[in-house]
Amino acid sequence: MSVQIRLASDADAEAIAAIYGPVVETTSISFETEVPDAAEIRRRLASTLPSYPWLVCDIGGDVAGYAYATAHRVRAAYRWSVDTSVYIDASRRRLGIGRGLYQSLFAVLAAQGYVNAFAGIALPNPGSVGLHEAVGFEPLGVYRRVGFKFGKWHDVGWWQLALKAHEAVPDAPLDLAAVRRRPEWAGLLARGEAAIRATAA
Repeated sequence: MSVQIRLASDADAEAIAAIYGPVVETTSISFETEVPDAAEIRRRLASTLPSYPWLVCDIGGDVAGYAYATAHRVRAAYRWSVDTSVYIDASRRRLGIGRGLYQSLFAVLAAQGYVNAFAGIALPNPGSVGLHEAVGFEPLGVYRRVGFKFGKWHDVGWWQLALKAHEAVPDAPLDLAAVRRRPEWAGLLARGEAAIRATAA
């Protein structure tokens, strides 16, 4: 069965909403409380993709997971830093999809010129912590009782990954379109595909 990591498109919105919806509805992994529909996912894609990658893992024509980056903070001095997230279809976990998506995402982000990636994880979540540390994130600290959902307060841990060396005078990050025009674009997307098993062993 074929495995491809590619940019998300509007055609993926239904599948992305189906993966993310149960996370919002039944867990504290996401601090959203209203489940976004496909129209809202399309809006998020449109606002994200000009500047940041949003990738999907396509296995045999089905979206098995997705990962994306967004701005870490809005002030200009933060513009070399991003926040990252990854979500996997519940029936496709433990196939290396999260690792593969992140490898491709990091390759694209580094090519754009982003330097730091951050991940916030609602605790406890040993699976997500394990994935992030396995791909190189290092723990920074914990926001204590920062989110209230399902009748209780939740902590959020923060992790950081260096995407590339910190230059003394860094160039401004490139829009995604500029990197997509480069000959190495397909290779950046494919960087994580080898980490993914199409079916469970």
